[in-house]
Amino acid sequence: MSIKSTLAGIAVAALLSVPATGMAADSNNEAAIARNLDTFNSLFKDLVTYYVDSIDAEKSIKVAIDAMLSDLDPYTEYMPASDQDYILRLTTGYGGIGSLIMQVGDSVMINEPYEGTPSARAGLMPGDIIVKINGDTTAGWNSEKVSQNLRGQANTRLSVTVDRPYVGLRRFDITREKIQETAVPYYGVVRDSIGYIAVTAFSEISAEQVRNALLDLTNDPRVKAIALDLRGNGGGFLESAVQIVGNFVPKGTMVLQQRGKEKQDEKTYKTTQEPIAEKMPLFVFIDGASASASEITAGSLQDLDRAVIIGTRSFGKGLVQSTRQMPYNGLLKVTTGKYYIPSGRLIQAIDYSHRNTDGSVNRIPDSLTTVFRTAHGREVRDGGGITPDITVTYPEMTRLYYNIVRDNWAFNFATKYVNTGNKIAVPEQFEITDSIYAEFKRFIDPARFKYDKVCEDRLADLEKLAEIEGYMNDSTRAQFKVMAGLLKHDLYKDLDTHRDDIAQVLAMEILKRRYYQRGPIIHSLKTDECIDKAMQLVATPEEYYKILNIKR
Repeated sequence: MSIKSTLAGIAVAALLSVPATGMAADSNNEAAIARNLDTFNSLFKDLVTYYVDSIDAEKSIKVAIDAMLSDLDPYTEYMPASDQDYILRLTTGYGGIGSLIMQVGDSVMINEPYEGTPSARAGLMPGDIIVKINGDTTAGWNSEKVSQNLRGQANTRLSVTVDRPYVGLRRFDITREKIQETAVPYYGVVRDSIGYIAVTAFSEISAEQVRNALLDLTNDPRVKAIALDLRGNGGGFLESAVQIVGNFVPKGTMVLQQRGKEKQDEKTYKTTQEPIAEKMPLFVFIDGASASASEITAGSLQDLDRAVIIGTRSFGKGLVQSTRQMPYNGLLKVTTGKYYIPSGRLIQAIDYSHRNTDGSVNRIPDSLTTVFRTAHGREVRDGGGITPDITVTYPEMTRLYYNIVRDNWAFNFATKYVNTGNKIAVPEQFEITDSIYAEFKRFIDPARFKYDKVCEDRLADLEKLAEIEGYMNDSTRAQFKVMAGLLKHDLYKDLDTHRDDIAQVLAMEILKRRYYQRGPIIHSLKTDECIDKAMQLVATPEEYYKILNIKR
């Protein structure tokens, strides 16, 4: 057992083995906490002093803390100052150039500049390999060190030298700015009647950006309905969710209740502003990655019978986190409550307080969920996320598609396609033509393509089991040979079979190099099944109101 594992076990044993049997035990609890902390403190000091090898104190304590918190839920976590980048970006923003970066092998490259940021205005592009920052070579640097050097005080200047594939070295002089990632990368009128708003995060600026988009769209005479797209949105500030809901329901409407351990932890959230689109038909798109504040938005609008929810069942996170400042600028994000949407239901899908004997946790089975009622009497259930009113199923990701994305084949092809001078049509008109797709097939090197041969590997495992269990004979062996021939991968044949799915990811990678985040969104809306379902209901209002159990 490693020293890290030892410390982790000690921390869990010492800090979690505290009785919690009610108010009468408070003094006993305090004594037990003090006793166990003393034990841990002495034990750790002795390990540092006497253990045969040197111990990285900070790393070991972090491992111990993480082990203790992992026994609670995945949302309660400790972040030292060095790990608070995400919280900083979500809340106050940061000084930088406004671009995602990624590490590929020994190189760090630009993954995606954000539209309107210094990196985009300077001309940095996805695929650019960062080779120097302020004249210092980045050879041997990892992505974290590159990120630290790209960031700094707003209004300070830096130079970035990149090796642009198929072009060569280029230098960019950039002035850092305060960067706060947009929450609405695109909004617009889709198919001449639906005001569409893509919301990718619930940050401090989300509500304002959604409201501004909504004001613009509702002033367009073509707009007959609003679609709020929360697919892939993992949430953020619940206050932003309440404000966004307030655009569609009367002022003073209760959106959720937060309940914690103590009475004083209870809080009711109501809308505080006059709505913009109180009567206009409303659709909310969700999927399995829609969580937390996304589920508050979708779930409350469903409970209030204000929107038709379209997509797949959401993630199921009904827990509320608060942050507490720790010594040495550390931060504890701790679950302090659960939230309940207007019908009274809790959408949390996993009960972390009841674990299996091996420590694992399961989703609450549908058979154990409880029925609640919406404002107009529709049945909805708790304990498993938000179930859409209209389900849109998506095909399973193939291994080929996964390998193409994982190993950056689509990303690298888009880099070549754009950097070698090909023109890109506007997103509404851009298509992956047969000639572009044929070029992509030629771009893939079969010798370097890492194909996860799942079927072939499973068949080989089954063949071994047949041998062990005594089922293998000449006839069985012949059948295995036939199956092996049927399941053998043909890369180019598979590329043709799955052309439609692969063409989508190629289009997204190419378009984001000219049109940033909005390009792929606009392109995907042309064939979006959620938009199709919404259009059908816009054309048949009686069906829309029937779903919501509204008599007109």
